[in-house]
Amino acid sequence: MRQTGTKTDPRVVRSKADMRKALLQLMAQKPFAAVSITDIVKQAKYNRGTFYANYANKEDLLDDMISETIKDLLRSFRAPYEKVNVFYPHELHANSIMIFDHIAQHADFYAIVTRSDALPVLKEKMFVSLKRIIMEELVHDDSDVDPELLVVYSLHALLGLIFHWIESGFAHPPSYMQEQLVKILNHQPANAKKGIKTRHSDQ
Repeated sequence: MRQTGTKTDPRVVRSKADMRKALLQLMAQKPFAAVSITDIVKQAKYNRGTFYANYANKEDLLDDMISETIKDLLRSFRAPYEKVNVFYPHELHANSIMIFDHIAQHADFYAIVTRSDALPVLKEKMFVSLKRIIMEELVHDDSDVDPELLVVYSLHALLGLIFHWIESGFAHPPSYMQEQLVKILNHQPANAKKGIKTRHSDQ
């Protein structure tokens, strides 16, 4: 990713933020594939020279936009365990879960990208980033379950829940989603036979 000056140069920070905002606004109107660099600089009120001083191409800008949001996603994911010495998921409290608050705070971003042709990029980056910190920061028990497979399984379930919520238009408040996630994590399925529907006699 190209840029002039240092990372803390306010001109660089401002121009990149403006171009991320412009790209998101354009993606609300048309597919990412149809967005041009000319569209971006016109929307952001910059010239092409400023764009290329910061990004190699529009894909580079998309990557930056998603990465900036994922940084905050990871902070929210760490919230339940960052201030404790030992973390037990079964002792998780709903009010310590911040990931749904993060999604709600960035609702426009997630709603627009979820409806766009850039959704696979977002999902992949979320999965890879979350998987990395779970494998690196959380200690897994000594059960006979492969820890990596367990993380992959759990993450797909969590991301499925998150994207279902986004696609529903945020039908429930974050607090409700937090409470439901805790209940899901602690859920013990009843006898499977109780959940089997009887067949109709005419089938």
